[in-house]
Amino acid sequence: MRAAGERGFCVGADIKEFRQVESAVAARRVDADIAYIDAVASLAKPVIAAVHGFCLGGGFEIALACDIRIASANAVFGLPEVNLGLIPGAGGTQRLPRLIGTGRALDLMLTGERFGAEEALRLGVVSRLAPSREALDEQAVALAEAIAAKSPNAAAYVKEAVMDGADLDLEAGIALEKNLFTLLLTTDDRMEAAAAF
Repeated sequence: MRAAGERGFCVGADIKEFRQVESAVAARRVDADIAYIDAVASLAKPVIAAVHGFCLGGGFEIALACDIRIASANAVFGLPEVNLGLIPGAGGTQRLPRLIGTGRALDLMLTGERFGAEEALRLGVVSRLAPSREALDEQAVALAEAIAAKSPNAAAYVKEAVMDGADLDLEAGIALEKNLFTLLLTTDDRMEAAAAF
């Protein structure tokens, strides 16, 4: 997933939309408008976010819903909602702490501070950096091709084990992993890989 624009990945919602709310019921309807973020997170296939420029607010929450994030050197991240008297409302308060830890996530959300690509790498928000937008696109495509060359069932089960297992205790997570591992033992992909090895 990447943005087509030059300025950035995504800066989230138009702040002017939040000036006047007709009612709590009308405000709740906005939830349907952001359901696509949860849909991205629930895809069985791995999703890579190639982030350049600004990645703020709801845009950052879109990136957090992706499985792997790569950033160009000019990327700027942040959840500035507290500056508007709001909180992240599309998964940021849940996904960021699970990714980088509660203390660091609270620091970023309570201050609303922006941070650059190097800091995003240090914190674990992104797993790779690219020196430029062009290199970012090349790295993202190369990574996607490398993952796509693997068994699609194995890739889907890795994602399922990690994502679903994160909400389980260790014993239940290991049981999930064993079940998924066992299911893969008889697949054609596994048989072909074993024969080629």
